[in-house]
Amino acid sequence: MAYKRRISRPLSLTAAATLVVVLAGCSDTPIPHQEFVSRPDLKPPEFDVTRGDAWDAESTADDEYIFLTPNFDTDTPSSAAMIVDMNGEVVWMDPSGQHDDDAGHFDLRPQEYQGEQILTYFKGPASGGWGYGDIYLMDDSYQVFNTVTTGGSLPPHETDFHDMTITGDGTMLLLAYVATQTDLTEVGGAEDGWVEDAVIQEVDMETGDVLFEWSALDHIPVTDSMLDFEEEHQAQEDDEDDDDAELGTQEQPFDYFHINSATLDDDGSILVSARHTHAVYQLDRDTGEVQWILGGKSSDFEMSDEAVFKWQHSAARDTDGTLTLLDNHTKEDDGESSRGLRLEVDEDEMTASVVTEYAPPKERPAGSMANTQPLDNGNMLVGWGAQPYYSEFTNEGELLYDICHGDACHDPEYGGGGGSYRAYRGPWEGDPNTAPDVVVQKSDNGQQRAYMSWNGATEVDRWRLLAGSDEDNLTQETGVQKTAFETSIPVLDEGSEYVAVEALDADGEVLATVTPEN
Repeated sequence: MAYKRRISRPLSLTAAATLVVVLAGCSDTPIPHQEFVSRPDLKPPEFDVTRGDAWDAESTADDEYIFLTPNFDTDTPSSAAMIVDMNGEVVWMDPSGQHDDDAGHFDLRPQEYQGEQILTYFKGPASGGWGYGDIYLMDDSYQVFNTVTTGGSLPPHETDFHDMTITGDGTMLLLAYVATQTDLTEVGGAEDGWVEDAVIQEVDMETGDVLFEWSALDHIPVTDSMLDFEEEHQAQEDDEDDDDAELGTQEQPFDYFHINSATLDDDGSILVSARHTHAVYQLDRDTGEVQWILGGKSSDFEMSDEAVFKWQHSAARDTDGTLTLLDNHTKEDDGESSRGLRLEVDEDEMTASVVTEYAPPKERPAGSMANTQPLDNGNMLVGWGAQPYYSEFTNEGELLYDICHGDACHDPEYGGGGGSYRAYRGPWEGDPNTAPDVVVQKSDNGQQRAYMSWNGATEVDRWRLLAGSDEDNLTQETGVQKTAFETSIPVLDEGSEYVAVEALDADGEVLATVTPEN
């Protein structure tokens, strides 16, 4: 619905560049990022777009966006939950700031809840490869209206960041890591050892009641882990800089399973991906019993060599019955390249084979994070996790575009991070309850320009500047198309007593008006 806001604020005269290069406090390497006159607090990374052979402009729907949570290992201010358009232009960036160990943002994504599109994301402490926090729900004005967290046998605020799937029943599938004592002698540890158990809870989003709970340790033996306990323990002892407690203790449990996704299968059961067992599990949603295992040491399926995956993420059933996942294929950011996979999983013959492989344009070993997302148009979006890229492919695996965000766009050898845990594509209509931001500054030639932006507003099509002696006597009425996060218009009559900036939608309706004070 179109509406009009009239807001008065001081007219600011500042000097700034639209793009700067700064030095991060944690690195001597220049960190390129965008900077805006109207929103100096927002400094998103640069985006570099490469079009593939299958590029089709019609595939970039105007009402769909990409949802990211870039995370840099430096003091660059570019880390935050953000939404960008299909050309890599920033639409919204969380103004609360960047990732850190105390308040990380992960897995921003659009989901449907009670018939409305909302945004969900994790926020809370994150270390050791998992998190302990809550899931936040935001409406289309970017206001948090609810949180979902662990319950039942677990205390609140123990939710992990790896997944947060909303079901059609108004519930959410949550994950949690729980330090649990167990016998590790069969893998080379102590009889009174400790592991990170993986727990799934299905939580009623309105009441917080836990409707279903599943523990990996109750169903999957520690011996199924592909993470070699003795090798990990020896590597830790050999690392002189590692001051952590001994592996397999309560202070440092053995992460034998490492759950990273839980989604509903097409028959209502639950599909689970476990990185450290190299396996996907189908669980009975009522009893929790494991109905089958795909991959790893205890696979129930005969798999072709091409179908074998390792260290994978984000297993889900697509509408055509195939199973999709991100095959990291490596535990570190080196080694063999990662890939997206679409698998034919025949539950009658108990075989699994590759339908489509989604390969990056160049070798891209993503040692952590990453995801695949089947799109409604039949294409596949791949977020490359630790590698700061996302790509879209046709259903047949042809590359449409490959987009880099952050430092790797300029220096592939740079190790400052910038990867996003996942990347999603989807429709979104943002209607922020804040006003547009407008700043007027003098350019090098002495002329004043008005710089305007509206963080999160997706319906702005044009900006219009009005100036004159008063509202009824205008000497300037200049409109320009919005083409990026920030737009500027010259103030031709610099002696104007009245200056206003209007945000207009595609039908020419005024969405908001900002009237600065001189």
